[in-house]
Amino acid sequence: MNPTALAAVSDYLVAARWFGGKGREVTAVGSHRAGTLEGDADGSGWPVVGIELVTLEYPGAEPLERETYQVPLAYYEKEQDRLGHALVGAWEDDDLGPVFAYDAVHDREAAALYLRAFDQAAGGDVVRGELTFHRLPGHVLDLESHSTLFSGEQSNSSLAFGEDALMKVFRKVTTGRNPDIVIHEALTKRESDHVAALYGWLELAPPDHTDEPVQLAMLQQFLRTASDGWDLALASVRDLFAEADLHASEVGGDFAGEAERLGLATAQVHDVLAEEFPTESWGAEDLAAVSDAMLTRLEVALAIVPELAEFADPLRQTFRGVASLGASGQSATAQRVHGDFHLGQTLRTVKGWKIVDFEGEPAKPLAERVRPDLVWRDVAGMLRSFDYAAHAVEADVQVEADAGSQIAFRAQEWADRNTSAFLSGYVENSGRTSEGALSPEQDLILRAYVADKAVYEAVYETRNRPSWLPIPLGAIARITQPATHLDVTEANDA
Repeated sequence: MNPTALAAVSDYLVAARWFGGKGREVTAVGSHRAGTLEGDADGSGWPVVGIELVTLEYPGAEPLERETYQVPLAYYEKEQDRLGHALVGAWEDDDLGPVFAYDAVHDREAAALYLRAFDQAAGGDVVRGELTFHRLPGHVLDLESHSTLFSGEQSNSSLAFGEDALMKVFRKVTTGRNPDIVIHEALTKRESDHVAALYGWLELAPPDHTDEPVQLAMLQQFLRTASDGWDLALASVRDLFAEADLHASEVGGDFAGEAERLGLATAQVHDVLAEEFPTESWGAEDLAAVSDAMLTRLEVALAIVPELAEFADPLRQTFRGVASLGASGQSATAQRVHGDFHLGQTLRTVKGWKIVDFEGEPAKPLAERVRPDLVWRDVAGMLRSFDYAAHAVEADVQVEADAGSQIAFRAQEWADRNTSAFLSGYVENSGRTSEGALSPEQDLILRAYVADKAVYEAVYETRNRPSWLPIPLGAIARITQPATHLDVTEANDA
């Protein structure tokens, strides 16, 4: 890519919603065209889709920090008025000559080339330059379907093909197998009911220095009629607040049944992941490392959120309790988990709950995102999500002081009810629990993970939404009360 093209692509990239380095000084230091997809929609031989990988560098970072972003471009010989909103620039391309370049995910003609290549891969891998399209058997793609770009995504770009398939284009890419593809492949082959089936994926051949590929996109089942779990939870809370004198269990929008079914789905996914991927037994050293990491995050948070100070000692005691389990001879089983689990990572369909986005926290390095962890991290993430759903709606309700205290009570009642329901669905169906209940050791670890998540949230809200800081602080106040527990029974393995 010549300097003119690289400058135009860089300007487009850093302004995009999915760019993760906003607010930082950045320089584009190189690019690589991994391959092309060639079309002939109108007999002209255009568009040509170039799979462009752009390398960025952050000046002044120690150590040197580089990132690679994928910017697929739809190249045309002539300007396309219909794609004016997605224009990246116009330049002389070394291979194609004078071109107008557009972000390919906005172009239906370009998207059709992806779908065609995935369809051809049903007969065996399709290679385009350094690119390989892979397919899993069992689904016939609808080549007549048109693409629609999803709006609002933070880190990737997703295209729906009619009612048939969904393609996720990974924007920030790195060497190594993407956990979203790896886990979806495993669960699809096990015929799990709790994920959208994986149809295929696109990857770049491994660089010379590694055996690991760079995975660029995945194609999966499109859950057209699905409802977002977060939106459903918010609707349930609003229904509760609209009923002046009913409890959470009495309103028409009671969510507890859904929360329990979501707990079951989560448990069954965890159990399959434990069977499909290696597990580790975490003893004293590992649990001490978990405890130390929580304590370190707390000390950092105390310098940012002064309001945490009154809870510092009981939080330290909670986090040190994890290390004490290992010191007393207890162990815990670590395995592959979701890693960034909350209501926004779930979809409710007519056939039940589906769990999505197994990529983990995008800001973390790949090595951290694929590292085994305790399932209680995922469970804690979901419990915090229930609490947020209740109190986020509460924060938006403008009422008199007396009514406000009643609203606060009802919000907490909703959160507690759905926390209990989710835990019930999880522990009664999980291979990790004994006799359908948490052991004291599991309860201790779960409380620590919930508190650690709330500490993280307190930092986030302080920096981004100070008016919401009372939500995580309230959770920390409750969980650090003496004798607080989520569920306790006798068992041996944490």
